[in-house]
Amino acid sequence: MPRIEIINKEVLYRSPIYRTPLLYSTSINSSEVESLVQREYLKAGIKPKTIKTGAVIITGETATKQNAQEMVHHLSNHAGDFLVATAGPDLEGIIAAKGSGAFEYSKKSGKVIANIDIGGGTANVAVYKSGKLLGTCTLHIGGRLIEFAGSKITSISPPVRELFQQWRVQVKEGNQRKDSIIKGLTEYMSAVIARMLNRQLLKTDKPLLLGHAPNWRENIDEIMFSGGVSECLYRYENGSPVTAQYDDIGEILAASLRESKELSQWTWVKPDETVRATVLGAGTQTTEISGATIQVDSSQLPLRNLPVYQVPFGHDLQEGLKKLPAAVQHAVDVYDSQREGQNFALFLTEIPYLGFRDIQQLAAAILESVKVKPNGEQPLVIVLESDHAKVLGQTIKVQNPKQNIICIDQIRVENGDYIDIGHLLQTSVVPVVIKTLTFHH
Repeated sequence: MPRIEIINKEVLYRSPIYRTPLLYSTSINSSEVESLVQREYLKAGIKPKTIKTGAVIITGETATKQNAQEMVHHLSNHAGDFLVATAGPDLEGIIAAKGSGAFEYSKKSGKVIANIDIGGGTANVAVYKSGKLLGTCTLHIGGRLIEFAGSKITSISPPVRELFQQWRVQVKEGNQRKDSIIKGLTEYMSAVIARMLNRQLLKTDKPLLLGHAPNWRENIDEIMFSGGVSECLYRYENGSPVTAQYDDIGEILAASLRESKELSQWTWVKPDETVRATVLGAGTQTTEISGATIQVDSSQLPLRNLPVYQVPFGHDLQEGLKKLPAAVQHAVDVYDSQREGQNFALFLTEIPYLGFRDIQQLAAAILESVKVKPNGEQPLVIVLESDHAKVLGQTIKVQNPKQNIICIDQIRVENGDYIDIGHLLQTSVVPVVIKTLTFHH
């Protein structure tokens, strides 16, 4: 089967940038979001029913709200046949690196490039070399960590409060803003970003670290900034209608990044997109047919919007088995960061020739590795390139009869794709819809 790829994209309409409407600090105003989207469809002259595919991705601070999942699925039902996902910090960094152009740049240049996507609450970092993800890291650094109304401070985020306590600086909500203190904070944030890129974070930097420490090994050659704060650096949106007002530290943080001696040690590469980097340009769907020798529990089908996590075995079974536990844990961290039970598909590639004992060993390793998933009752979904699905699926079922299994093969997907798996057909195959997320480049 030929693999369909996107070779071109045309932007028909760009909406203004809106700040996410909230009901309370912990929940999104879903009806206002829906009204906003409907108004923009009218302005664009596009009806939802004419949209064949697209994406609703919720990221950053908004992804932590109580009704985030409910809101995003509700919106997708009203916007068209859309792919939906909630992006945790690592996935947000990966998406931003593709949207900014860092991913493509790494493929063309072969250099190690870090994309630093700085929004309202976090700086999401993804490091790539030659199109391969080397690692991620997220910091509590963003434009809205302190907000103002005129000259008064209206909000201070918990990580910044912790820093002020560490420094024994008395700053509270309701105080008059002191530019010297704010500037000192943003200069410190810039220095923390530099130390993070060098994998040299200090104990005193810990209040700004969200999740795991930098996990790449290579030295970074070049850096790229995207996100709302990078818009303050590059002003790509000049001439575009923008409704968001920046009553926060974003502009000051951008100035500190620009003036930072620590960050000047790297070459800065201009992004393709700034504030819109995590916005998906388009989506396409391509349907493939699985192999005929597969193992599926038909009562679990259809499955929709499963993110794909690739585990390359490197044609060495023992090396692949060593990778499995960490790979499944990382997949949970990326795709189910809130531990709400978001399922995903494991895509096992570069599998060597397997004998009977090898299959038993692989099945046991998979069952042991998936114990870290928050919801053990959801089906275990495995996608293979090689023709091993039926024997692997049956072996897993024998080793754990309670485990629901969807094991399919002869499907070519990529890390970061999303898939739908349809009902089992009379010919004992399943249709697989591969949803490739595309980015402006």
